[in-house]
Amino acid sequence: MIRTLFFDDEAVIILDQSQLPDKVEYLRCETVEEVAQAIKKLNVRGAPLIGVTAAFGLAMAVTNYQGERAGIHDYFRQTRTTLASTRPTAVNLFWALERMEKVFTQEFVRQANREQIGERLKQEAIKMYEEDIAINRAIGQYGQILLAEDSQVMTICNAGALATCGYGTALGVIRAAADQGKIKKVWACETRPVLQGARLTVWELMQDKIPVTLISDNMAAYVMQLGQVNTVIAGADRIAANGDTANKIGTYALAVLAAYHQIPFYIAAPLSTLDLKSASGSDIPVEQRPPEEIREFRGMYFTVPEVEVFNPAFDITPHHLITGVITEKGIFKPPYDIAFKGLRSGE
Repeated sequence: MIRTLFFDDEAVIILDQSQLPDKVEYLRCETVEEVAQAIKKLNVRGAPLIGVTAAFGLAMAVTNYQGERAGIHDYFRQTRTTLASTRPTAVNLFWALERMEKVFTQEFVRQANREQIGERLKQEAIKMYEEDIAINRAIGQYGQILLAEDSQVMTICNAGALATCGYGTALGVIRAAADQGKIKKVWACETRPVLQGARLTVWELMQDKIPVTLISDNMAAYVMQLGQVNTVIAGADRIAANGDTANKIGTYALAVLAAYHQIPFYIAAPLSTLDLKSASGSDIPVEQRPPEEIREFRGMYFTVPEVEVFNPAFDITPHHLITGVITEKGIFKPPYDIAFKGLRSGE
């Protein structure tokens, strides 16, 4: 499985997903500003991977800090703020930063020096990386139980190994089901405007020799009408306490279509994506992306360059359209406010 993220000396090395599937290239980030830009510009993307990437960035920043120990606390907070400002919707980002801050505070209080604090943060980031892979495999094993023989699964965006530290969430379920011989076909929605489905999901599945057919987003209804889909699985960037879910723009439309055609619609995500502080989807901030993502692709305009653009990166799928939420701790079913009660993000 391709590596999406790793440390190299005192730098963070990130698989540049903006170049896929044409090129497999890595970015070397030696400053926290470079890590933040990589997250903002979608060189690295996917809620779980964004969170761990930010953790790597924090660890690198503290490791490379050259000032006096007395100033390291303010430096850490400034670095954390820089990373927190990159993607507002993906709650895994804030979960990861909070986890790293707890470790930093513990080490700072016990009078650890800069080298010790940096090494401890690095160890925690690597631990998060390894945990993510294990979590994804657990999601896959729980989720594959839901799929029957000859399943034809539709998905949107990329919730695979490229969106995580390995294996994937929605694609983790598909991978686990494929290992059991259950997958007849995967329908991959291209996922406008950045084409994560066409560029990334298709590439991943073809690498694993899992049968996949690419469609444009507006073909989903017709494919369902033809009886060619029996399950829809998507990832998530944030799940509210009542089950409302933020995911890549177009997910809500798939959920509506699935409900109309009586097709089960599942969300696959780690519990770190659960945000109990958000009572419902109306509390979830929806990131607005640059207009150039819709006006052009890789430097080529395909509309009037001056046209006004509305470009939300995510939409909110209401909980009543979600058949179940597949996590590393099992499958949660509605009512979600009761199912999630007592859980904390990451547990």
